[in-house]
Amino acid sequence: MNLESKIRNIQDFPKPGIGFKDITTLLKDGEAFKEAVDRIVENLKDKDIDYVVGPEARGFLLGAPVAYALGVGFVPIRKPGKLPAEVVSFEYDLEYGTDKIEMHKDSIEEGKKVAIIDDLLATGGTVEAATKLIESLGGEIASIQFLIELEFLNGRDKLKVYDVESIIKY
Repeated sequence: MNLESKIRNIQDFPKPGIGFKDITTLLKDGEAFKEAVDRIVENLKDKDIDYVVGPEARGFLLGAPVAYALGVGFVPIRKPGKLPAEVVSFEYDLEYGTDKIEMHKDSIEEGKKVAIIDDLLATGGTVEAATKLIESLGGEIASIQFLIELEFLNGRDKLKVYDVESIIKY
């Protein structure tokens, strides 16, 4: 199945000059959604994963069904103030400021293998921050999987030490 054809491209969103990759058109197509999840699961099946981690919010949409299919737990990474128990956080730089992500302090045990799943690899900042959070808790990044990669933004450069795979590349 050509999953790229299931992605809607929206020009000048959220601001002029940006070509937004809208995955809602893929998600609403049951066969395409299943195919995308199945491809990620296939990439992970021999990696002995203990947890799937998904950054808010679209990482939830792909990460949770992948965790279910693998029979492992799902751990969300959230924006500040969204998690009720004690958290660890990581602040990272954006092109025009900073952002912060958090996860529960007790979400990953020392030595557990983790797969990070997200919809899009652009500049790599959010996922790089996620790796720092997971590693600060003693987790081992076994793989990072994306539905889409915007290769021209070179986000993969920030993730060179990890196993990184993308299903669709632009």
